[in-house]
Amino acid sequence: MQIPAHLLQDRYWKPVLYLFQKHPKLSQCFHEDYFDLKDERIKAQTLKADSRFWSNGEKIMLGLALHLYNERYKFNLSDMDSLDPINLEMALQAIKLRFLR
Repeated sequence: MQIPAHLLQDRYWKPVLYLFQKHPKLSQCFHEDYFDLKDERIKAQTLKADSRFWSNGEKIMLGLALHLYNERYKFNLSDMDSLDPINLEMALQAIKLRFLR
């Protein structure tokens, strides 16, 4: 999927793109069924519905990605307590991408 250059620098898109490129489960979903990069939209409801059978950790990573993109997608930071060290590091990096400039 071709990512427009300006989205790679956007503070809301950068952590989402990072997680969807790095996380094994999320990377399987990085395609047109869930993303409309031309119109700069994520089909979040479809993603959430299709993730119903994912593991708890995978759902946490999806929830974090969506929250970093738009705060209307609520996320409980305490859920990160259950992440393994690799996913926790990935989550913290995504948070840094969103909030540090």
